[in-house]
Amino acid sequence: MTASSAARPNQFALLRQRRFAPFFWTQFGGAANDNLFKFGFTVMVTYRTQALHALSPGLMVNLIAALYILPFVLFSATSGQLSDKWPKERLMRRVKLLEIAIMALALWGFLAGNLPALLACTFGMGLHSTLFGPAKYAYLPQHLNDAELTGGNGMTEMGTFVAILLGNLVGGLLMSLRPGPLLVGLACLLVALAGWLASRGIPTTPALEPGLRVCWNPWRETLRNLGLAARDPVLLQALLAISWMWFYGVAFLTQFPVFAKEVLHGDEQVASLLLVVFSIGVGLGSLACEWLARGRVEPGLVPLGALGMTVFGVDLYWASHALPAGPSLQGVGGFLLLPAHWRVMADLFLLSASAGIYSVPLYALIQKHTPASHRARVIAANNILNALYMIVCAGYCAALLGFGLSVPALLLSVALLNLLAAGVLVWRQPVYGRRFVSWMLRQPRPA
Repeated sequence: MTASSAARPNQFALLRQRRFAPFFWTQFGGAANDNLFKFGFTVMVTYRTQALHALSPGLMVNLIAALYILPFVLFSATSGQLSDKWPKERLMRRVKLLEIAIMALALWGFLAGNLPALLACTFGMGLHSTLFGPAKYAYLPQHLNDAELTGGNGMTEMGTFVAILLGNLVGGLLMSLRPGPLLVGLACLLVALAGWLASRGIPTTPALEPGLRVCWNPWRETLRNLGLAARDPVLLQALLAISWMWFYGVAFLTQFPVFAKEVLHGDEQVASLLLVVFSIGVGLGSLACEWLARGRVEPGLVPLGALGMTVFGVDLYWASHALPAGPSLQGVGGFLLLPAHWRVMADLFLLSASAGIYSVPLYALIQKHTPASHRARVIAANNILNALYMIVCAGYCAALLGFGLSVPALLLSVALLNLLAAGVLVWRQPVYGRRFVSWMLRQPRPA
């Protein structure tokens, strides 16, 4: 790499380089399969198999979300140790083999209509992502320099949410067809196989702490990992800020099927369209970070993203109350004919783009700020916090829905809580506010 290319990093050029491309497509396939499976299963229990379970669709959706997140709490500490101890390319390939086994069981579960088996696969895919996550984010700083970190994280986040888009879109569309369970199960297995093939090209990434003795007690190691993060206030606040973003995102993503059905009166394809809009927004917001940050790790973008997450979340509430009465379960064609629906989609796009702008600088800051020997374990601590926030989110959503709150009101409450969370972040770490003001005034960062 030349000095000029380092001075002007190009995040898209990374896709042509072996140090990034096989890793990118491996993580892309895993994220796609997570969401292909989860959304296909969610659509099935919302529209197809309500007679097979006593829970309402809204509560069943939140049960699926909680089961997926539970392994992050139980096993993140162990996965962080494994990522520091083992070469990361070897760990990623083994995780891909686990994914193939889980998806083989899922295929049978879809064909048999066996909800316990599919719920077990939900937990299994959560375990797959738990094991992959620390290796994923600790891999980037070993292969990218500081000037490339924001762009590399932006590409990774873009890829993750495009994968979410495609996974949810394909899962919803396939499940809407007559042989939907068979098609979703086959697609999940094929994507798992493709991900394993991509992982074969990941370059050697040496272990940074090969002599580490793994502590298999998840509770003790979880406390130790959280303690590592708590020693550095800047790092801890960044981890908490990312975890809040996942609370916010899960609240929206898990409610889309019910929001589409009960508020927008749309069918499965309308639910998929909302996820497409949301995922494109996060992806484009993530890609914009390299340009907005001008090749730096720029914490000043975090308040900008947080502001958009609240403003457009509040407007989504008002947009959902300005909808005209429409026919029950209309398709995408009829949905797009109503101008009021375009306001809903614009709000979803802008709030999700704001979430991308919010999250990428935080990931880059953590990677740059953490000692290399402990990076995967700190990222594991991040995953633990993310999981705790997402489980709390699932409980929060289930409780408010159980008390009869509407989905739009639930999402409004999350958008308003986001303003409080951003205020606490800036109060605890004023550098975010200072850098935001400097960024708005286009002042250069001090050397």
